[in-house]
Amino acid sequence: MDHNNGDQYEDKLEAGGLHQRRNNNTASAAEEDDEELKNPSVEKVFEGKEVPTWQRQLTFRAFAVSFVLSVMFTFIVMKLNLTTGVIPSLNVAAGLLGFFLVKMWTKLLEKSGLLKQPFTRQENTVIQTCVVAASGIAFSGGFGSYLFAMSQKIASQSTKGLTSADIKNPSLHWIIGFLVVVSFLGLFSVVPLRKIMIIDFKLIYPSGTATAYLINSFHTPEGAKLAKKQVKELGKFFGFSFFWGFFQWFFTGGDNCGFQSFPTFGLKAYANTFYFDFSATYVGVGMICPYLVNVSLLLGAILSWGIMWPLIGDKKGDWYSATAHGNNLSGLYGYKVFIAIALILGDGLYNFVKVMGITLKALFTQLSNKDTSAVLPSDGQSAALMTSGESYDDQCRTTMFLKDQIPTWVAVTGYVTIAIISTITLPHIFHPLRWYYIVVIYIIAPVLAFCNAYGCGLTDWSLASTYGKLAIFTIGAWAASAHSDHHGGVLAGLAACGVMMNIVSTASDLSQDFKTGYLTLASPRSMFVSQVIGTAYGCIISPCVFWLFYKAFPLGDPNSPYPAPYASVYRNMAILGVEGFSALPKHCLTFCAVFFVGAIVVNFIRDVVGKKWNRFIPLPMAMAIPFYIGGYFTIDMCLGSLILFIWRKLNKAKADAFAPAVASGLICGDGIWTLPSSLLALFRVNPPICMKFLSRAANARVDTFLVRWHDSLDSWMKRVEMRASYLVYVISLNSPSSVVDTGRIFVCGGREGDPLMAGDGTRR
Repeated sequence: MDHNNGDQYEDKLEAGGLHQRRNNNTASAAEEDDEELKNPSVEKVFEGKEVPTWQRQLTFRAFAVSFVLSVMFTFIVMKLNLTTGVIPSLNVAAGLLGFFLVKMWTKLLEKSGLLKQPFTRQENTVIQTCVVAASGIAFSGGFGSYLFAMSQKIASQSTKGLTSADIKNPSLHWIIGFLVVVSFLGLFSVVPLRKIMIIDFKLIYPSGTATAYLINSFHTPEGAKLAKKQVKELGKFFGFSFFWGFFQWFFTGGDNCGFQSFPTFGLKAYANTFYFDFSATYVGVGMICPYLVNVSLLLGAILSWGIMWPLIGDKKGDWYSATAHGNNLSGLYGYKVFIAIALILGDGLYNFVKVMGITLKALFTQLSNKDTSAVLPSDGQSAALMTSGESYDDQCRTTMFLKDQIPTWVAVTGYVTIAIISTITLPHIFHPLRWYYIVVIYIIAPVLAFCNAYGCGLTDWSLASTYGKLAIFTIGAWAASAHSDHHGGVLAGLAACGVMMNIVSTASDLSQDFKTGYLTLASPRSMFVSQVIGTAYGCIISPCVFWLFYKAFPLGDPNSPYPAPYASVYRNMAILGVEGFSALPKHCLTFCAVFFVGAIVVNFIRDVVGKKWNRFIPLPMAMAIPFYIGGYFTIDMCLGSLILFIWRKLNKAKADAFAPAVASGLICGDGIWTLPSSLLALFRVNPPICMKFLSRAANARVDTFLVRWHDSLDSWMKRVEMRASYLVYVISLNSPSSVVDTGRIFVCGGREGDPLMAGDGTRR
């Protein structure tokens, strides 16, 4: 799921004292003291510490640690991408591990007397930026969505779009080439606007602000002690999760074997995907995601797999062909996919219109307001904060942020150069994607990148996948209209989705990083360079990790551990854009219309009732995910929520301090286990045990079959032994003492054709 909930950051913002302090020149000294206590200055804590130059913020150790963490987090994101597509924020884990590894590095150098530069929060920010940029390519690269949707494996699950012009099987060289020519454009598109976004408009960027608070806290004496304890907890649960994954592997020696196929609530519930699969990853994800997200997922699973699919399944032979099994879109599978798409599109359209409305209104307010220091309205901000003046912290941060400028000509030249290269290159990678389609995308993309970065700053909501879906429908339909048989439209739409998603996603990511850098006094130049290097890491690491998964596991198979559900969803969106509603089974269009409108209505009600009540109304986007995948992972995530809920009831302070570290440890350990497990699969090292669960009746049938088979085998072996003994006896009577060529003895009883029979019928 590719959107975030900004509400969860409010407590962190207030606790960290990172809100702007109001500057009232007429206030009394006592009032100023009270204000100082309410909003303590962060920068005064670091007042005696020198801020390194932007070149010194970019250290070899920072990028070495970033590379290691990038590989680790890419494995985690890739696994989540290829299983359910639900990807939580891993900023806490990245920040903690980056802080811990460099601290360990500097301690070793300090003891040996070789330490030349202390570890600063600016360097910590560089690591954070690099790791998030690298692992972000695992999402925006489309390995679990549009890119894998081009493959023959996903195409074979549909009855349409099966021509060679609409299929592009994964290959390491073209994937790397594609990512290199499209992933950097978004970075150059927002660089000229960084001052407007951060200083003039004072956009909040809740995720970037929360990350800055985390990094600032690490580098205070009290924060360093807490961080050490958090890393210890993370390491403990990392080890548990890793070895739990290793232990489970021994029992997966066959299809539907092991703990992940444990029928927790009975075999009937298991058949409808309701069971606990003992996944440490999704228990951890459930601890990070808000309660509402997890409950919405569970409600979606109950509505679809508990009610709708069994009822529609009873219409087999009436609504759809009785012979339409498996992944045939003309059968039950079509209802699962297209109704999920309707929910996703309805939710996406509503939030697109909502965020664009907020963005345009805020822009109009800002541009028409002579007081450019006013803060734009954002979710949950009070009017007092919107008119805040410059505090000591703001003065320090603004000075440092404006000190190291990135020339506009660098951004424009970089964008135009890469756009020209990719316009020439992409049609050679995707033949249906004409050069003029790409030119149109690159003309529109900077505007959409700005809108996405601006909207993300207001609401913490990235609409990268929504812009990608718009490209699927528009470019796919345009390409299909050029051919009477519609060949090439599906592939062109998916490729255009990738181009658009990479641009708008990296633009909002860099804007978040600029905000983090602003609050930690990291230079914009070091942020930009770190983002570029992280993106370069991601363009190499992500394809290699995907290729390892691709070669080791049956990706895209709905019954495999890695079904890549969004790949099928994205391909069917492209088919829908090209073929129209003719691709839908009977009554499916009616269901799609109901759920599309329902998603819009539910979102509207959520906004109307306000924060007090909307926490009791489910999220349509979250409900859509289990419609296609199943309900098993929702059980894991709700268990994670339950653990966190009980922990907070017992000790809220400790839970708030250590729950993110515990959850990150569970996610990281299980995620890293995929590396050795994929290597074992590549080298054909199979698990020794298959643990499978059967009903009592099925078990009785198996026992009966085994007894009969054993009796038949025993009888056959006795006959074989008798005949073999007889033949040996005959040979011993009629053969000389020389060695008998036993290699010619057949188990037969002197019938014609037996090598023991002479041509005249007498025995040799």
